[in-house]
Amino acid sequence: MAVITISRQFGAGGQILGQMLADELEYTFADNEIIQRLAREANVSSKWIKSFEKEAGGRLSWIISRLVSKRWLDLVLGGEYGYLDEKIYLDYMVLIIAQIADEGNAVIMGRGSQYILNDHPDAFHVLLIDEVETRIKFIVKQHGVTEGKAASAVNVADRRRLNLYGRLGKKDYDNPLLYHLVLNMGRLDLQSALKIICAMTNP
Repeated sequence: MAVITISRQFGAGGQILGQMLADELEYTFADNEIIQRLAREANVSSKWIKSFEKEAGGRLSWIISRLVSKRWLDLVLGGEYGYLDEKIYLDYMVLIIAQIADEGNAVIMGRGSQYILNDHPDAFHVLLIDEVETRIKFIVKQHGVTEGKAASAVNVADRRRLNLYGRLGKKDYDNPLLYHLVLNMGRLDLQSALKIICAMTNP
């Protein structure tokens, strides 16, 4: 009943590798499922969750959590919909990731799961890293965008990741001591990385 967390630098192939790993092991791939569960728990739309995560650590979440009160939203929405701010989002995220881990046989993508499940006895934490230039090339190849757009996407994602973990009070998210395995994807292809993780989690 293992659970594998995948943390990654944007463009290091984490999304693709996570899905490959889940398929290979016949595990649940907990990425969009986390969004769906959180949306149900908080009684908000999954689109709102996705937008919220996209702006995580940025000005939007800062504005939402400080300037918009739940009482005001209840009046405007008539209590038919839920409410989400940064604190509520994080509370639900911890709860849902812990639930998925306890259910077992899951690959969990990011969202601070390496911290949330730090002491979980069956959790195996993986970090994917790569040089910025290689990550840009990966985005160009996978999504068919220009190099300029890929570079912009990588830079924005790196800043967002830094800001989000800063709000969590965590600055050591790329510290190899947090993980069982760190893979330099500039030196491995996805299939090789898949074989390494499977060998270490299912000897």
